[in-house]
Amino acid sequence: MAFQVNGLVLWTVTFFALVNTQRTPTISYITTPDIVTKIGGAIEMDCSVLYATEYPVLWVKLPQDCKGIRNGDYRNAEAESCTPIPLSSGSALIVRDNRFSMRYDTASSTFTLQIKDVQITDEAVYQCQIIVGINNKVTKHISLTVSQPPVIADNSTRAVVVQENAPAELICHAVGSPPPRVSWRRENNAILPTGGIQYRGNVLKIHSVKKEDRGTYYCVADNDVGKPARRNVAVEVEFPPTVRVAHSNQVSQAFGYSVELVCHIEAYPPPSIIWVHDDIQLANNQYYAVDGGYTTTDDFTETSVKIKSLGVRQLGSYFCRAQNKLGSGEQEIVLEQSYTPNCVIGICDDYTSTATTGYSSPSLRVAILGLSALFLMILE
Repeated sequence: MAFQVNGLVLWTVTFFALVNTQRTPTISYITTPDIVTKIGGAIEMDCSVLYATEYPVLWVKLPQDCKGIRNGDYRNAEAESCTPIPLSSGSALIVRDNRFSMRYDTASSTFTLQIKDVQITDEAVYQCQIIVGINNKVTKHISLTVSQPPVIADNSTRAVVVQENAPAELICHAVGSPPPRVSWRRENNAILPTGGIQYRGNVLKIHSVKKEDRGTYYCVADNDVGKPARRNVAVEVEFPPTVRVAHSNQVSQAFGYSVELVCHIEAYPPPSIIWVHDDIQLANNQYYAVDGGYTTTDDFTETSVKIKSLGVRQLGSYFCRAQNKLGSGEQEIVLEQSYTPNCVIGICDDYTSTATTGYSSPSLRVAILGLSALFLMILE
């Protein structure tokens, strides 16, 4: 009887031992969800296994540039010219890197891969493997993402030159982890051609550019890691000249006094500018001082001609003309005689001194000038 009992016990133990040896090794747990950490951080990845006592358990690193990984096919990643890098076998570390370490818990059969001082090169898919045979293994994976502040790519737009009423595109590419959000705005929060003060997206499209759209645009990339990245994009709009007079199209001054005629010109590219009187282009001489103008950052140019001492021959129409490759524009200013000095457009002290008039009082000089001019008109 005792022999039968012992035989039954032996058979039972043998049966369960056989069953256990025939069970397929499995990975019962792996760290979830995928890990996201900053540069310099420390992370742990756990892999718990069952029925794997007789089999090698490995941690391997699969580079992110593997084609299989990019397509989300982790099982076939190695077949897609991806070379896995073994990091550990069992509880022993293979890779020689002081930042890596292994910990093994016998009670739960858990293999823990630890990485400290995480660097961007550590970003990859990490795979826990149980090697069952030459062509057979059990795997589970976890992705490690290393957060990076945004960086605007070099192939983003730096400057645009476009003619008025033509379309334009401003493109901004940014990299970072997680992927940055890209937005556009203008200097001083001016209204965008698309409306509003901010546009979200990589490409800012302007369907018909106006000259008011010129200026500095900002591409801003932000992913909540570090400071946002920003690039200034200069938008230059080419348009023909628009000419305006500074004061009035009709100006008067007393004989013998100076008078300055001023025009404001808006154009890009900067225009060539001339002043014309009696069909003759004016130049600097004893009668005139011509200022060809200077262009500001807003594509505005101020130009002037100064009549040093007004006489009969200087009366009449003056034309301020501007021209660039896109067109031309002009304004006419009519200069007439007045019997009292106009100190707004001239310098009243420019006229003759006491040595020529014989009088030191400005009021007496004005009176004499007025009478002289009236006498000349009577004679004519």
